Amino acid sequence: MIKEDLNTFIKLANKLVDAENHTPVVEPISPKGVTQKLNLELSSEGISEEEFYQLLEDVMLNTPRTATNRFFNQLFGGRKGKATLGDLLAVMLNTSMYTYKVAGPMVGIEKAVISQTAELIGYEANQAGGTIAPGGSMSNYMAMVMARDKVDKDSKNHGIGVKMLVYTSADCHYSIAKNSALIGVGRNQVRFIPTDQHGRMLVEELEKQINIDVNNGHLPFFVNATAGTTVLGAFDPIEEMSSICKKHNLWLHVDGAYCGSVIFSEAYKHLVNGAHLADSFSLNAHKMLGTPLTCSLILSKEKSHLYDSFSNEAEYLYQTDEDDFNLGKTSLQCGRRNDALKFWALWKSIGTRGLEALIDQQFLLADFARDYIKKNQDYTLYSFNDSISICFNYKEIPPQKLCTLLYEKAELMVGFGQFKGQEFIRLVTINSNNTEKEILEFFRVLEDFVAANRGELQIPAGATKA
Repeated sequence: MIKEDLNTFIKLANKLVDAENHTPVVEPISPKGVTQKLNLELSSEGISEEEFYQLLEDVMLNTPRTATNRFFNQLFGGRKGKATLGDLLAVMLNTSMYTYKVAGPMVGIEKAVISQTAELIGYEANQAGGTIAPGGSMSNYMAMVMARDKVDKDSKNHGIGVKMLVYTSADCHYSIAKNSALIGVGRNQVRFIPTDQHGRMLVEELEKQINIDVNNGHLPFFVNATAGTTVLGAFDPIEEMSSICKKHNLWLHVDGAYCGSVIFSEAYKHLVNGAHLADSFSLNAHKMLGTPLTCSLILSKEKSHLYDSFSNEAEYLYQTDEDDFNLGKTSLQCGRRNDALKFWALWKSIGTRGLEALIDQQFLLADFARDYIKKNQDYTLYSFNDSISICFNYKEIPPQKLCTLLYEKAELMVGFGQFKGQEFIRLVTINSNNTEKEILEFFRVLEDFVAANRGELQIPAGATKA
């Protein structure tokens, strides 16, 4: 039976690839209309093979196409064949990553990925440790738990007994506040430090706030540096932040979910100078490195912190082999799918230099897009160099209205964002399969669309940038 289902999968996958080539953006179904168009309800009886196949095809062909050259909407995109192959094999093998007994060589694969990533950060490989988590939010959560347990070793047993404070930039990922609630610190104990005109944390404001809190008898314990803020793609100054953290004995974490992967590039790793000074570092291989969702790496400079916070004895589970190969001892999860194999398959197939080329291509495309905008008077640029988020507006059209209409009419998938009160379109050049041709096509489609939809967009005749 499995061979028949695999043949069905191949048939469906080929149809999807053909559809992506011919129609790169799917006409969206409204949330209220999805159950009317597609038979999604479950029932006591199954359906025939013919109905089942047709339903799978309909669902597949009506799902947003994140691998095409017109998808610029999120901080991921594109598809790498070897990584996809690794993910498919992980599904077939269906191992869980908590013990060597059940995962075997897959443990060695995850350990190789963690070890060599630690070396790229600048950690001592024999001292550092890490694990793979389902997303950047979870990686940030684990970093915050380790920091909490370091400063208050009894908190994991008796709960938090003092007011503990978290510091992060005003433009950080929302998971920092969310995780503060989840670990028992509380959202109100997060200090959002102002940023400069490029979205980077102002370190003098960080130290000022820490001093105020210490003088008020509070307990600072965690500082978050962002390597690639969600909107502008800004990099906080890690080295300067590290000096402050050492002075006050604070845990420094680098949230590199979006752009921490610059460690793979000789040309751009300077954007995270000082990463080796941080107590923990995370990156999402499913973003800049083109690995299928999800694959987030969280690394600790001292692996003992992972054991201290996440190890728990379970005789029914840990029955063989040494702890170092029982990965459940350093993970928040028990049952955990094998997300290492897809990243390892890509890395092994193209090497570290190949991964470097992916990163460099994304920055090259970003430079090309910025140059195009700067040369055209109908555009206003809001972002800066050394970022793969290109933030701009076109002909003073409200960005939310333009992005929404492009989506509804199945022309382009691109999002919008805000920074210091200014709203703009955010083009993300994270799909390294793209070339300058696809970037030019993006602008051509956008400009032609605006010209053809002036009425709906309410653009006065002859309007250009003010």
